[in-house]
Amino acid sequence: MSLVGPGGLLKQLTENVLETTLNAELTEHLEHQHGGTPAGSTMRNGTRTKTVLTEIGPGEIEVPQGS
Repeated sequence: MSLVGPGGLLKQLTENVLETTLNAELTEHLEHQHGGTPAGSTMRNGTRTKTVLTEIGPGEIEVPQGS
């Protein structure tokens, strides 16, 4: 496996870190874990794909949504 490049480890790691961070932010905002009981009327509402531009090139991530 290559470290850099389109399918490289660095790209995969960057995408994973971004997705994990976004999930943690939504968990904090909604005050419940994914699959948990909502504390209020807002809850998770799936994900959407987004292209992000980084220093190592573009990447596709799944952005969680809340409603």
